[in-house]
Amino acid sequence: MRAMIEVAGVGKSFTLWNQGGTVIPVMAGASLAVGQGECVGLTGASGAGKSTLMRMVWGNYLAQEGSIRVAGVEVARAAPRDVIALRRATLGYVSQFLRVVPRVPTLDVVAEPLRVLGMPAEEARNRAAALLARLNIPERLWGLSPTTFSGGEQQRVNIARGFAHPYPVLLLDEPTASLDAANREVVLRLIEEAKARGAAILGIFHDEGARGRVCDRLVDVTGFTPKAH
Repeated sequence: MRAMIEVAGVGKSFTLWNQGGTVIPVMAGASLAVGQGECVGLTGASGAGKSTLMRMVWGNYLAQEGSIRVAGVEVARAAPRDVIALRRATLGYVSQFLRVVPRVPTLDVVAEPLRVLGMPAEEARNRAAALLARLNIPERLWGLSPTTFSGGEQQRVNIARGFAHPYPVLLLDEPTASLDAANREVVLRLIEEAKARGAAILGIFHDEGARGRVCDRLVDVTGFTPKAH
């Protein structure tokens, strides 16, 4: 089984410039691997570093030490253009918050990752429509901006966008939070289908039932907390 995410000896700290440049270490020696068709769940108390580790894999946070490889790309030291290219075709991310350009219709928001990859507009919109229908977003809303939607509807749009393209690697940050039972089931099936096609998935699941159903292994990030000297 090929490892699609490889994290080795990663350390991270934040500098508090409003406190005289105080450096706060938040992670040390973080190591894990996620193979094709595998889902690894990150666990640990709030503030232990789960989201920090995910953002380093995504490339939003810079690791001070160690290596982060995603599909062979060294994210920890990659140029911005290489990170963008990786996200375009290989690395998908479903965050807890939908961030989109205002006034863009929901159908186009979901279709956009496919259009970037060169898919014809009609085909991309058809695929987006199928996902929105599956996630129970009423068709009457597809022409509206999702910025006007409820929190649960925005989350489902975010999930549809994240699963529109069959990314080989997926990062999922609380994908079932705030969903009712029916929509939670749809999302879990989407994750299972992604695993079945060989996607490597790293996720945060506070929902124990969801975690037990889709995760093959758990990694407690508390073990990566820097030790006091």
